[in-house]
Amino acid sequence: MDETNAKMQTQEIPTDSSERDAQKGMYMTFKSGNEYFGLKIQYVSEIIQFQTITAIPETEDYIKGLINLRGKVIPVIDVRLRFKQRPFEYNDRTCIIVINVKSMLVGLIVEKIAEVVDIKEDNILPPPTIGRTDKVQNKYVYGIGKVGNSVKLLLDPDKLLNDEDLSVVEQSGEMNIDEEREA
Repeated sequence: MDETNAKMQTQEIPTDSSERDAQKGMYMTFKSGNEYFGLKIQYVSEIIQFQTITAIPETEDYIKGLINLRGKVIPVIDVRLRFKQRPFEYNDRTCIIVINVKSMLVGLIVEKIAEVVDIKEDNILPPPTIGRTDKVQNKYVYGIGKVGNSVKLLLDPDKLLNDEDLSVVEQSGEMNIDEEREA
């Protein structure tokens, strides 16, 4: 997948209902830190190369700013910072997964795309609760998907941005659109 990732311009995910049925149980997986995470493919709109981000003043550190994707202003968050992991330097494998969350497009900056995997319902376990004092990641993880000999932490995209964050980025997006129109 690395070669594909390096050559990739934009990859759109099908939205046809029959194709969505075929995608049930399919997850887009990506790396963040030492962990591999999965998102239900139905949330994924497309995958794009990393691009210039316009910063939004006075927002959480994990909200990196806004991008203009074919005329749509999309807020972008850094997954590692959202999970309170150490920041990483963006490189040619860094990309943005554009997801549809709460009827809004949001970009997730990830270190690299891993693969699309099929995880059957009976291979998904609830997240562990024992011995974790740092529950930050757990509030975003709704399950652990077993894939061969490895596991993927399955994310709930609705919990990646809270309502307060959504209103800040929506207002900033509207202001930037107005500023672009005036220019």
